[in-house]
Amino acid sequence: MRESAVVRLVEGRLAWYPPGAGAEPQWLDDDAVRDSLRATLSQRRIKVCFAAPGADVRLLKLAVAPEEKKHLSQSLPFMLEERVAADVDNLHFAYSPLEDDTYAVAITATAKMEEWQALLADIPGIQLWLPEPVLLPWQAGEWCLVMEGEKAIVRVGPCEGFAVERDLVTTLLQSVLAVADAPDAVIVYGMDQQADTELLPEPVRNRVQWRRGNLCAALLLSELPEVRVNLLQGNFAPRLPLALWWQQWRAVAAVFAVACLLQLVGTYAEYRNLSAQNLALRGAIEESYRKAMPQGAVVDAEKQLRRQLDVMGGSGQASGFIGLIERVGGAIAGMPGTTIASINYNDKGNEMRLNIVAADFEGVEQLRSRMSEAGLEAIMESSSTQGDRVSARLRVTERS
Repeated sequence: MRESAVVRLVEGRLAWYPPGAGAEPQWLDDDAVRDSLRATLSQRRIKVCFAAPGADVRLLKLAVAPEEKKHLSQSLPFMLEERVAADVDNLHFAYSPLEDDTYAVAITATAKMEEWQALLADIPGIQLWLPEPVLLPWQAGEWCLVMEGEKAIVRVGPCEGFAVERDLVTTLLQSVLAVADAPDAVIVYGMDQQADTELLPEPVRNRVQWRRGNLCAALLLSELPEVRVNLLQGNFAPRLPLALWWQQWRAVAAVFAVACLLQLVGTYAEYRNLSAQNLALRGAIEESYRKAMPQGAVVDAEKQLRRQLDVMGGSGQASGFIGLIERVGGAIAGMPGTTIASINYNDKGNEMRLNIVAADFEGVEQLRSRMSEAGLEAIMESSSTQGDRVSARLRVTERS
């Protein structure tokens, strides 16, 4: 493949076919070659697929009713139970849609999948496993065969083919001709043109286009197939590399966990300390409340104390009375012969009515003058003479 690489098993050894590989693959039991493949996978420069041995994978087409598509992954083994010799519980099934209601299906032994997984365990990152036959170059109306010693890899359709011993090629191709039309051309890669051609059924020998070469030569003209029956499905679908991530990040995770734990411990200690302080403060508040109000239940000492103070101190207008009486008292204080007989305060109007007794009317007017100097307005509502003294009623307000 010109822009993809292939990893496959050759005589029990893993081999790597880089893009544009020469006549021979590179063997992955060589540490340098293996490191090169790992570097390629880590950099994601090219696509790499594993070619599952064609002799261990059976390819077929299956018509599926529309109502069966939704549950195909569960029902597929039972739909093919009569077409396989082995117990379906020991088989792995993969599928991919073709056209209309037809699906391409690949079947292999579960044990083989596990064996290939073990072989590729130290080469992570290969997410595409395709059967060998579908990697051969193919066009509609053609067959493609690659002869490798005593074995042959054959592709006869978009997702149809097999890998068998050379001696069985004729028989199997005759069975293909029995159910399908003869191809327009048969592309054969091999080393002996006459021997390779004689393996084909008589009706198609005159359509052979023989080319000297092996799988490497065939892959040079091949592309990743449009229909990809990736064997990594179901129980073998790629999983997130949690173990690898844990190995890479466990030190950071440990530091983060310790930091979080210390933060939690510090926060809890601070909470305990503040809680203790809060209890102490509430106790002190209740103790102070009890000193002022020994009787009654304590629900919210602060709120209850404020209410009691409001009751005892009057409304917010009390400050107006205090201001007025302070200035009135200051004005009268400088007049020894003048006294206050009674006081009446109206908090709504912030006004005060005074009944005063002075030595004479001049004393009353002098008091009014002193109040005016203090910023007050003193209006005399009435006055009368009581013996040698004068009684007067004054209405005192803030001067506007």
